Amino acid sequence: MQSPLRHGRAALGTTIAGGALAALSQAPDRASRLLRHRYPTVAVTGMTGVGKTRLADRLSRRASAQSSADGGQDVGSAVMERRTRRNARLRGYRFRVVPGENAATRLGALDEVFHDEPVDGVLHVVANGYATPRRTGGTSGRAVASREEQLAAELEDWSITAHRIASMAVRRERPTWLVVAVTKADLFAHDVDAAVHYYSPGSGSPFGDKLDELRALAGGAKLSIDVLPVCAQGGGKKSGMPDRTATDLLARLELRLAQLSGHV
Repeated sequence: MQSPLRHGRAALGTTIAGGALAALSQAPDRASRLLRHRYPTVAVTGMTGVGKTRLADRLSRRASAQSSADGGQDVGSAVMERRTRRNARLRGYRFRVVPGENAATRLGALDEVFHDEPVDGVLHVVANGYATPRRTGGTSGRAVASREEQLAAELEDWSITAHRIASMAVRRERPTWLVVAVTKADLFAHDVDAAVHYYSPGSGSPFGDKLDELRALAGGAKLSIDVLPVCAQGGGKKSGMPDRTATDLLARLELRLAQLSGHV
């Protein structure tokens, strides 16, 4: 017959072991929550040619050798690209740049960021109709597209992304925020305010109407929406968008991302 003392020690040992196992089983979840808190994931979406990769490079402090080599052209990617931004306080972001081409890889990337591993926020990039045109497969020469055609393509692209955001938002807590980044602001430096208005909820524009629809589906209080102009690279002092102005716009975007992510 086991003594009461030995029985008590055995019971205590079982309790400690059970607690240790429980702690170990919860460790991955805690680590995942800590990682998300310090390094939230951000989906960078938008049609091809708007400059998603270049903007992600600037935000992650990564130099784009290809952009420098080709004279600053927006070179698209057929696969999802990943960027990580880190600072001295061990905080930052994990960017997931979704390819803009309408291909199977793009649809797979959209599934990943909005279904398989839901992101914490969305940075949707638009270009006010100034996206770099893409040649169709098998053709040569410079691609040509009017601004009206690019705006229409941009709107069609946003419809696909908005549908994914709404579908996820009604099922999960994330994403909690959306930032519409209006890039290439140097090409419409004197009409920046008008461009921001066009992409804003409640503006009555085609894009604004679709944002209103998204908020209605996802819940207005559940999904915050910001619209900010940005220029990945400015020019000289006499240009329409001097480098200092472009840097200030980028800093505003970075500050808003930090606020939305709880970094400040």
